[in-house]
Amino acid sequence: MTSLKDLKSRWTSDPEFRAEYAALEDEFALAAALIDARMGASMTQEQLAHAMGTTQAAIARMESGRVPPSTRTLQRFAKATGTRLRIVFEKETGPARTDQR
Repeated sequence: MTSLKDLKSRWTSDPEFRAEYAALEDEFALAAALIDARMGASMTQEQLAHAMGTTQAAIARMESGRVPPSTRTLQRFAKATGTRLRIVFEKETGPARTDQR
């Protein structure tokens, strides 16, 4: 049986895996922020869904990163969790992008 540590080591040594994982960094960060806000409000997914007028399944999809929420949904999420939504644009830290307009 392969251990989780061995799998992680094998996957993270693969350049293609690392590139795909890095491409999802923002989605992972959003999912983590959503979970942190809900947990900080001491709410279950079901309680949050009720406060937002949606379903527990919808909250689970947002927190999994499978469904990117709209700005309006993020505003409702913030209100329901007693938090404030802030959207920040940061300078790229990697190589300059060539597709800028």
